[in-house]
Amino acid sequence: MGALCVQLKEVASQEFKNYAQQVIDNARHSAKYLQEKGEKLITDGTDTHMIMWDLRPHGLTGSKVEKVMDALHITINKNSIVGDKSAATPGGIRLGTPAMTTRGCTPADFEKICDFCIKAIEITKRVQEKCGSKMMEDFVPFIALDEEVPIV
Repeated sequence: MGALCVQLKEVASQEFKNYAQQVIDNARHSAKYLQEKGEKLITDGTDTHMIMWDLRPHGLTGSKVEKVMDALHITINKNSIVGDKSAATPGGIRLGTPAMTTRGCTPADFEKICDFCIKAIEITKRVQEKCGSKMMEDFVPFIALDEEVPIV
């Protein structure tokens, strides 16, 4: 009960309200930036803390992009989107802004983050092409072979 009271007091503060607004501002700015770069977003933007990115125009699945971004130390989530035939091969990814906003990132920082994500999509396309298969089990070993993926 005490923890709930502390949390309710925190979210009632002006500092938290400013933080929450910055989270949304960062998400909206990122969504607009991605669209300006030609990327397709679900709902054509966002009003929340997250961005739903449609990868189908790239011929990729969210599962593969998630694997490549993991190798690049970027955390995103694969996500099913409207029109997907199977949750096993989702057509999108979900980007959230709270964690990086908490670390002090501004809209300019989020532009760099979006550029890293776009680069990861380019890498995923290249890996998929070199792999020659759309199967995840065939795809994963090829990630480490890409010249832009760090060796861990």
